[in-house]
Amino acid sequence: MAPKTFAALAIRYYSPPQYLALSATSRNNYRRVIDGFLEEHGHRRVNQMKHEHVDVVIGKLASKPGAGIVLLKRLRTLVRYAMALGWTDRDPTAGVKGYKSKEIHTWTKREIDIFEARWPEGTRERLAFALLLYTGQRGSDVHRMTWADIVQGAIRVAQQKTAAKLTIPIHDTLDRTLEITNRDQGTILITAYGQPFSVKGFGNMVSAAIHEAGLPDRCKPHGLREAAARRLAEAGCSASEIAAITGHKTLAEVERYTRAADQVRLARQAIRKQIETGSGKPPSDEVANDGSEALEINNLMANLALPRETPAARSGSATSCWSA
Repeated sequence: MAPKTFAALAIRYYSPPQYLALSATSRNNYRRVIDGFLEEHGHRRVNQMKHEHVDVVIGKLASKPGAGIVLLKRLRTLVRYAMALGWTDRDPTAGVKGYKSKEIHTWTKREIDIFEARWPEGTRERLAFALLLYTGQRGSDVHRMTWADIVQGAIRVAQQKTAAKLTIPIHDTLDRTLEITNRDQGTILITAYGQPFSVKGFGNMVSAAIHEAGLPDRCKPHGLREAAARRLAEAGCSASEIAAITGHKTLAEVERYTRAADQVRLARQAIRKQIETGSGKPPSDEVANDGSEALEINNLMANLALPRETPAARSGSATSCWSA
């Protein structure tokens, strides 16, 4: 292996504490993206990478903007680690911007109803759906949930991505679903072979269930986490209360849901007030030419002694009008 190449850099990067301190899920995700880059560019020297090279690499993922953004982040991590090692004195990723990622679709009430109609309570698919929707957690955390995590009407979660430790009260609907679930295994969700799901296997199972329910491609498993936050906001929960369920580290993302819910609530209040007060309609005593007033005007016109025009006068009037 040639020295100071990206392949050599990756080997060095996978050893230090800053990488090993990441959660297992994050380490796997980092390595998957970096190793994918190394397959094509691992032989290249780090100090020879230029800004335009980064543009080309990220540009190949134009149809997958989210993947492009993640790859750019990992490249930036590698290059800055190389700078710390003294392998290069510049960052070619500086100033490079990924394509704007599409916002994850938040499931609507109708879409939720369609899924539930296709997968009734008692099915594995409905159980996975309920855990996602009523705990507001990522699939990487839901597939690992165990029966031992349920204590005194709540479920304990240690998020892999953020390391946040949460205790989430179990919603009545989820409780009903759990009550009819077999508890022979340690994990709440198991495969058709009675084994715990891998995170990829769990995602594939939920995605297949969504497809079989006839829902559009925009409906993704992670969109149920978004729906959970939206429903909490619609119930009047504050950003802090929602974050206590979802485990978001900052309130910026959560506040998006509360703002949207507040806009809808305030808009409804505004229209209701307008209807109740009759605002926008003139008072009846200010309306001109109502029926009685029109009748009075007609009677006055009928009693006026207006002079009658002769045919000649009418003809002259018309002629002068056209010639004017």
